[in-house]
Amino acid sequence: VLARLEGNRQVLFRYVDAAGQVTRDSNPNGSVSNIAGLCNEARNVVGLMPHPERACELTINGADGLVMLQSAVHWFTHRAPAAVAVRGASSLSA
Repeated sequence: VLARLEGNRQVLFRYVDAAGQVTRDSNPNGSVSNIAGLCNEARNVVGLMPHPERACELTINGADGLVMLQSAVHWFTHRAPAAVAVRGASSLSA
């Protein structure tokens, strides 16, 4: 399973240290290969172990998650294919 996930580029996030290195100490839960996030084969569903929405304000002890959320918003507003952007916009307004 792991080789298939790696081969399909479905591992999206890994726990790393401040230098970007995958280390045992940077993995808070002992996940295999420091995996923190995966997607399905169609790449339209993502599952994360960390909760970026819980780390998006300095007043609640951290804004690390804000960078990831801002990146996703930027991708959907600037890089997503028109069909994806339209579908997302229409489902949010409905």
